[in-house]
Amino acid sequence: MVEISNTSMLFLLIFVLIPVSLSYLYSLQLGRSIIWSSFRGVIQLFLIGYVLTFLFDLPPLQGIPLMLGVMIMVATFHAGKKGQGLPYIRSVIFTIIVAVEAMVLTMWLSFEMISFTPEQVIPMSGMIIGNSMIAIGLALERMGHQFKESYDKIISALSLGAHPKQATQPIVQKVVKAAMIPNIDGLKTVGLVQLPGMMTGLILGGVPPLEAIRYQIVISLSIFVCVSVSAMLVSVIIYRFFFNKHMQLIRLGHEEG
Repeated sequence: MVEISNTSMLFLLIFVLIPVSLSYLYSLQLGRSIIWSSFRGVIQLFLIGYVLTFLFDLPPLQGIPLMLGVMIMVATFHAGKKGQGLPYIRSVIFTIIVAVEAMVLTMWLSFEMISFTPEQVIPMSGMIIGNSMIAIGLALERMGHQFKESYDKIISALSLGAHPKQATQPIVQKVVKAAMIPNIDGLKTVGLVQLPGMMTGLILGGVPPLEAIRYQIVISLSIFVCVSVSAMLVSVIIYRFFFNKHMQLIRLGHEEG
């Protein structure tokens, strides 16, 4: 494999400057965010490389819970930003991600799809937790906008005697659909438009293609199920917080801004 030189890495800055320039050209005010995100991503990748090397040398019962705990806490904190102002939002997100991760990890280990080693559990769990975090964040952001745009419609439905669940059913459906569409589209085009990183990496690492395909199927379908479950759970739980105990609609989260 060709070693990437420091000069080549520095040359990559040109590609980062392209969206920065476009941001200034079109007054998008995203330049600082793009630079900070790129810098932060590079630092995080360097750090996690050393951390994974350390964790892979630990006994599984120490390294796996430690890294999964960090991943879940970070995912909870990041996704929770999309639902600022909503009560118990981080507790709900934490519970959903833990439940989803426990469900899929139990399935993997019970059917001997993977072994309980840091080398296998941590990378695959990272994909599950990361995609669940994105789905939850999309659902929360979309829900805030939907409640704001449909405020009058919900009030009208409640005035006519509808239960909050009935009044918000179209919103919940739209939110779940919006959160799942990126994953559905990705699953439709996997292998045709985008080559799965896990499968490609395993093949490049010397694993027989059929074995690599099996691993990719396991992770792709697991991600799809976990994203769907996460989006549905957070939607059907969080919509209740937009109503008080008298089933009256209240303004929360994004609507306060």
